[in-house]
Amino acid sequence: MTVGIGMLGSGFIGEFHTLGLRYVPDARVVANWGAGTERREAFAARFGSRALDSIEAVCADPEVDLVVVSLPNHLHVEAVRAAARNRKAVACTKPLGRNAAEAREMLELVTNAGVFHAYLENVVFNAETIRMHEMIESGAIGVVTTFRAREGHSGPHAAHFWDAELAGGGALLDMASHGAEAARYLFGKDVGVRDVFAWGDTLVHGDRTAGEDNAVMLVRFEDGRVATMDVSWSSKGGLENRLEVYGDGGRIVQDISSTVLRAFIERPAGYLGEKVDADTGWVYPVPNETYVHGHDAMMAEVVGAFREGRPPRETFADGLVVNQILDAAYRSMKSGHWESLVAAPATPATATGTPR
Repeated sequence: MTVGIGMLGSGFIGEFHTLGLRYVPDARVVANWGAGTERREAFAARFGSRALDSIEAVCADPEVDLVVVSLPNHLHVEAVRAAARNRKAVACTKPLGRNAAEAREMLELVTNAGVFHAYLENVVFNAETIRMHEMIESGAIGVVTTFRAREGHSGPHAAHFWDAELAGGGALLDMASHGAEAARYLFGKDVGVRDVFAWGDTLVHGDRTAGEDNAVMLVRFEDGRVATMDVSWSSKGGLENRLEVYGDGGRIVQDISSTVLRAFIERPAGYLGEKVDADTGWVYPVPNETYVHGHDAMMAEVVGAFREGRPPRETFADGLVVNQILDAAYRSMKSGHWESLVAAPATPATATGTPR
């Protein structure tokens, strides 16, 4: 069966999600919406879809089977409400909500509507992270003890990220959401999170944001193991994205943003990679960035799970846990103490749904 995708968002992440569908058989974007008529029409022309004039129009479109929410954080709830109202399967980019209350509402909306739902966290779908997981499962590094994630760049590419109230937070919400779910994936989701400790401050970009532009978060699991997320919006020189996992019998380290391709150029060559700070001199272009960052495998899993009527690897329930971790981190920034997670909702989660 052909799966018609309704793409909400015509910007950076919407393009990544759409490109991630390129190798998925019989799946294509049939309708799209995004802020600005010119931008959404350009998106439609590029990808062969129909540009519609509202979130509701995309969610109500009869050709749309699966709605993909690739919008700024403050529009996630509105988009999921529209998808659930129209009984459409829905996948939403990270973070699921600006806070756990929004994430909880979204989980309850899709659960009550009985529709398929997927959480779009690409880092756990890149080939290196999956291989790390396989090696851990094989016992290659013994018992996993600690995990560390480092993500940094010189600042967000879009204005809505800099508005802490609109976005729901700063660098921590934006980037530690990746590390939190990677830690859960590599430690094992059967182990719950006990509490969180965090520091964050606005060290560089006080003229642009009231949110933290640097932060460190410690996530302590129920068995005592700790995962560390270190994030920055003031790291010059391009995207940093490293994951390290340590066991009593070894360690595994990956650098998602590393590339074997390098060039010295005197003239700009166009797009080189996410958050690149320089377009001349020594540059490090990222070949096939959609694949490298996990979007190909993520979108294939989402569409495949929807077709088969099974839960995908990542659901809104996972997104809620990540938001609960981040909420605890923001409380810890204020209190200076370890903060426990707020209890999960009583409503049982389901991600299954029968394709129309």
